[in-house]
Amino acid sequence: METDFRNVIGLMSGTSLDGIDLVQVQFDKNDISKFKIVHSETISYSKNWKKTLQRAITFSDKELIDLDLKYGKLLASKINFFIDKHGIKSIDFIASHGHTILHQPEKGITLQIGNGQIIANETRHIVVCDFRIQDVEFGGQGAPLVPIGDELLFCQYDACLNLGGFANVSFKEQETRVAFDICPVNIVLNHYVNKLGFEYDDKGQLASQGNVNKELLEALNQLEFYKINHPKSLGLEWVQSTVFPIIDKYNLEIKDVLRTFVEHVAIQISKSVGNKNNIFITGGGVFNSFFIERLKEYSTTEIIIPNSEIINYKEALIFALLGLLRVDNQVNCLKSVTGAIKDHSSGKIFTLK
Repeated sequence: METDFRNVIGLMSGTSLDGIDLVQVQFDKNDISKFKIVHSETISYSKNWKKTLQRAITFSDKELIDLDLKYGKLLASKINFFIDKHGIKSIDFIASHGHTILHQPEKGITLQIGNGQIIANETRHIVVCDFRIQDVEFGGQGAPLVPIGDELLFCQYDACLNLGGFANVSFKEQETRVAFDICPVNIVLNHYVNKLGFEYDDKGQLASQGNVNKELLEALNQLEFYKINHPKSLGLEWVQSTVFPIIDKYNLEIKDVLRTFVEHVAIQISKSVGNKNNIFITGGGVFNSFFIERLKEYSTTEIIIPNSEIINYKEALIFALLGLLRVDNQVNCLKSVTGAIKDHSSGKIFTLK
C-alpha cells in the first residue's frame, strides 16, 4: 500500500566519539519540512573501537582500507540491532555519514570510513554515504553539510549553531545560506577531561572550578584560522598539530585548561553570530550549562534550545535528509557553504549485491 511518508534511517558518528547516533525519520512525500523522528538512539563505542578511531589518523593506506571494511560491518550490525529493537518494518533506504578519519580539503583529501557496500549487503537495504567526496572534487571544503538541512527544516531561525566536536554555524547572508566551522569544542574539552578519567565535563562543572589563563586565551584567540574568511572547515589533524601543542606548553591544571578553553569558545562563537536576533543551538555542547552561561555573557543574541531529541539527533536527522535529496537527485550541497564550483547532489548510492 502506498504511504504518504518516506522512511529513512540516518546515522552519524562525530569527531567527539560519543557514539553512533541512529534515527528513523518519516518525511512527508509532499513537504519534506514536515518530518517526524520515530525512533532515536545513541550506541556507544567499545573502548577498543574508540581507541582505534582515535589512532586511525596514523594508519597506513592498507590499514585504512581494512578499517573501512571492519567499520562498515560494525555499522551494519548496529543498524540491524536498531531495526530489530524498534521493530521497524518500512525502510526506503539508509543514509550514513560514516566516521571522518582525514579531512584536508586544501589537499583534495577527505575520508569517511564505513563501507557502503558492506552496509547494504548486511542490512539488505539501499545505502547512501560518502557525502563529502564529490564536493572536495569540485573544489569545496566538503563541509559543513548540515546547512542544507538548516535551510529546509529550520529556516525560521536567524542562525543554527551546532556544538559537537567542533562548533559550526549557518545563516542567511544576503539571501544566500552561508556556513562554516567556528572552532573546536568537545574534541578539545573531552581530550583533557579524559585524562581525569571522565568521558566529558558534566554541565561544565570542572571548567567552572578553574581559572582563565589570559596568556593561553590570547594565544588561542590569535590562531590564524580565525582570520580566514568563510567557507572554511576544521579537522582533527589541525587540532592535534596546532591547538594541543599551544595548550600543552603552558602546563596548566586541567580545570584551568577547561575554563580557559570554554572562554575561548564563547568568544569565538559570539564573534561569529554577531548581531543575529536569535540562534538555534543543538549538539552535545548544549548540555554544558556553564558554557551556555559564558556565551550569554558575550552575546545579546537570544539562545533557543530545542527538545533533547533534536539537540542530540539533529545531525543524524539531516544526513537522512541529505540521503533523501541524493536519491531524488536534488541539490544537497551548497556552493555558498562549501566553496565548491557549483551546487550539486552529493553521495554514493549502494544497492544490494
